[in-house]
Amino acid sequence: MQIVSRDVSASPASGKYNICYLNAFQAQEGQDADWPSDLLLRDSSGKKVVDPDWNETLLDLRTADKRTRVAQKVSGWIDTCAAKGYQAIEPDNFDSYSRSKNLLTTTHAQEYIKLLSAYAHGKNLAIAQKNTPELAGNRVANGLDFAVTEECGEYEECADYAGPFNNRVVDVEYTASGMSKGCPDWKNKISMVRRDLYVVPQGISGYVRKTC
Repeated sequence: MQIVSRDVSASPASGKYNICYLNAFQAQEGQDADWPSDLLLRDSSGKKVVDPDWNETLLDLRTADKRTRVAQKVSGWIDTCAAKGYQAIEPDNFDSYSRSKNLLTTTHAQEYIKLLSAYAHGKNLAIAQKNTPELAGNRVANGLDFAVTEECGEYEECADYAGPFNNRVVDVEYTASGMSKGCPDWKNKISMVRRDLYVVPQGISGYVRKTC
């Protein structure tokens, strides 16, 4: 069966295995006001900690109370995914701790994603680990069912996910180099596709979709 990943704001594709994308660890650019101020991660001077690549403020997961409150908001999005008929969710930015100026830890991230896993499973949804190969070995404890990876071929990380996830890996490459590195070993084991970086719809300038 073909796999499609779409934003929670979109509808699933008929006849496909649909993964619902959620930005679960960072606030979408321009949407900080949608979050209580104390749930936005701030450094010691009170300045918001921002992912420089996407201009997204990180969410503060440092206490059990804050993790619970963040998860409650994200659970509303999970409800939407379930109601629309998605089969799985993809909580993005699991690795935001690596951009947190050492304010967040792997423990914070994992304790939080366990809340999302439990909620998703209660809605009969599978849940993906997004990237973050260093935590793939903890996937059972974290309640994660499969992996969605970016450029595991390019960075020679596919094995890091394939082992712990029993080859239940959906990998997106953005370059010909990544495909040439990844396809020989992985084309018959995991799902690997090349797409354009901004994943534009078919028919739009810049659209790319290639398989091994």
